[in-house]
Amino acid sequence: MNRWQKILSESITDPADLPPRFRVERQALREVVATYPMRINPYYLGLIERPDDPLGRQAIPDPRELADLVCPADPLGEENFSPVPNLVHKYPDRALFLVNSGCAMYCRFCTRKRKVGTDRFHIDPATLAAGLNYLEKTPAIRDVLVSGGDPLLLEDDRLEWILSGLRRIPSVEIIRIGTRVPCTLPQRVTAPLARLLKKFHPLYINTHFNHPAEITLEAARACGRLADAGIPLGCQTVLLKGVNNDTKVIRKLLHQLLMIRVKPYYIFQADLSRGTDHFRTPVREGLAIMGQLHGHTSGLAVPKFAIDLPGGGGKVQLLPDYALPEGKVHTFRNFRGGYCDYPDPE
Repeated sequence: MNRWQKILSESITDPADLPPRFRVERQALREVVATYPMRINPYYLGLIERPDDPLGRQAIPDPRELADLVCPADPLGEENFSPVPNLVHKYPDRALFLVNSGCAMYCRFCTRKRKVGTDRFHIDPATLAAGLNYLEKTPAIRDVLVSGGDPLLLEDDRLEWILSGLRRIPSVEIIRIGTRVPCTLPQRVTAPLARLLKKFHPLYINTHFNHPAEITLEAARACGRLADAGIPLGCQTVLLKGVNNDTKVIRKLLHQLLMIRVKPYYIFQADLSRGTDHFRTPVREGLAIMGQLHGHTSGLAVPKFAIDLPGGGGKVQLLPDYALPEGKVHTFRNFRGGYCDYPDPE
């Protein structure tokens, strides 16, 4: 067993096993976990000082998850754009390929909270083969985002099989991997993994840090190993109430990302995923933060602020000078020329 596998095997999945210093209502949290699983590996657990600190909020269940009557289960309408299981074809030339159902930590704000880590998320060799077959028969798709769950939790040989299958498709030009492993389990980024990934260029990785406290020496080492393999790294941060909805916190995060050779790519408005309404912030708050980044720090450190619109509307980029948010519901025009609404939290 590799070191990262041992760390993962020692993850906490029952609130009863949380450290005694965490003063939480364990029975109430067990009711949450019955619907939305918990996994906190020892590495990330060691970064949490209190259940209500920015890292604890991301990892430890909250009874408010079961009280969410605002958000839908499938906020981005992914199931409606799935021609075969676990493949989402929403944009003309891009596809999302879900290859693993588990993560190193189950983030409480997850877009796929409805199924990640549960038996509702079924992936096997047959579904993977169906996805590869669809991509081969759909030459319009030139860019594939490999995600999940977390693809980098797969064994090296399984990951290599998937990436080799993608590289055999002539129309697939770009492979991207979406992973939170450099943040939540950086020990997984081994030298053999970096050598494996290096074989599949052009390959890009978008990782996910939400708070400066997540950028540790181990995380920096993991990102450095990937960067040394020639892999461009980006970060997709989610704006989360009580975690990072503060300009000073975001600015520090962006600066530290650049120091570990990760380009800030997106700051996302939180998705309308059921069980996550307590994390959402008003759109104007994100715009205000962006207004305090532009001109106040290097352009290299400034990501795009975007909303992935409900129902499969797609991503729209927001800039302080161009958005005129009025009232509680915002209307946006998407890339198809259609209109979608995004409601602010109550």
